[in-house]
Amino acid sequence: MRPPPPIDPATYTLSVVIPCYNERATLAGLIARVRAAPVARMEIILVDDGSTDGTGDLIAREIAPLVAHVIRQPANRGKGAAVRTGIAAATGEIVLIQDADFEYDPATYPMLVEPILHRGADVVYGSRFAPAPVRQVVRFWHMLANRFLTLLTNMVTGQHLTDMETCYKVFRREVIQSVALTEERFGIEPEIVIKLARRKLVFYEVAIPYQPRGYDEGKKIGLKDAVRAIYVIFKHGIWRRQG
Repeated sequence: MRPPPPIDPATYTLSVVIPCYNERATLAGLIARVRAAPVARMEIILVDDGSTDGTGDLIAREIAPLVAHVIRQPANRGKGAAVRTGIAAATGEIVLIQDADFEYDPATYPMLVEPILHRGADVVYGSRFAPAPVRQVVRFWHMLANRFLTLLTNMVTGQHLTDMETCYKVFRREVIQSVALTEERFGIEPEIVIKLARRKLVFYEVAIPYQPRGYDEGKKIGLKDAVRAIYVIFKHGIWRRQG
């Protein structure tokens, strides 16, 4: 495989895809943090996935002038559908996925794009579980479920990721836009890594800080999504070898 074309660190644009659903309490603060990230050129793509809590009004009133694109799904379809919509709209050389709450810190963007700019990476995962000098303790059962799903994904891909379900996934745009993604909800997490791994791309991981929130604070992934993720791993990793 030929090496990927270089991306000029001085002139590239980072497309930040932000799927959101009922995030009125955090969205404005998150957008401020993203805009303050130390990146020279940024394209923010906000996808409102049919919010019903007033998020749409907040976007129209305060946030739309601050971002490059606002895309509104007429009904809630799931994170996967919102991510796919945002990726399709991206025009920057590098695409990054950002959740609409405060669990992930946009100040880490330079660390996340560095392997693509300087090390020949095609894909970078920001890992909550990779060794780091200091990290916040996470909930045991949530961590265990993530580790289990990551292990299953590694078994079918041959990769050695430590955090398959992390929000922070970073790609060369031409790489992620060339993949036919289909999952509507959180099943898109294993679908992405399985389909990219088949292409023999260069993966990197970067240890990131993480501030977990609880279900009482709006966390949405649950047991049903974990079961779906297992199904997706077998569906795309074993039953379907093409994609």
